Amino acid sequence: MAKIKLTKNELKKQKDALKRFLRYLPTLVLKKQQLQLEIRKVESLQAERMRQKEALLKGLKEWIAVFGEEIGLENLVKIESVVTAAGNIAGVDIPLFERVDFQTSSYDLFRVPLWADAAVEMIRKVSAVDAEIRVLDEQIRLLGEELRITTQRVNLFEKVKIPETKENIRRIQIYLGDEQTAAVVRGKMAKKKLVRVT
Repeated sequence: MAKIKLTKNELKKQKDALKRFLRYLPTLVLKKQQLQLEIRKVESLQAERMRQKEALLKGLKEWIAVFGEEIGLENLVKIESVVTAAGNIAGVDIPLFERVDFQTSSYDLFRVPLWADAAVEMIRKVSAVDAEIRVLDEQIRLLGEELRITTQRVNLFEKVKIPETKENIRRIQIYLGDEQTAAVVRGKMAKKKLVRVT
């Protein structure tokens, strides 16, 4: 515990600090709750996208054998970019998934099997879902980091600063009360001496 001055000015400073802590704490608690809620929402959306991806992959298994043919499928479609927007949740800047831009190579319809169009479309769908899952992972990471910091601050105020300040106020008030009592006693003693002298 830091050494404090046992004065009226220090008492006022400690009381002001306590008011600030008590005014700021509910805001931090609210931010913590909001972050927890948002993380749960993002995790729920991520689980939904994972199920969607699994369903797409399950649908692929039915005709995966045709992917064995060597037609250079990996050259037909490539991810050009993942487009995200900037979002803000409880003061945290997060990426928001918008879309995936693909670079599609043109191919000769007479040389490529009929299923190539369906395969390209399926690759696009799986890649888009996969990119969205990665963006959601990043959202969870950023929100989790902010939640960790906010939780530390809430704990600092609740468990350290507020109790410490209350204890400082109590100590100063006891000291000032003792000083006031001692001053009254000294005053009475001085008065008795004056009465005896006269």
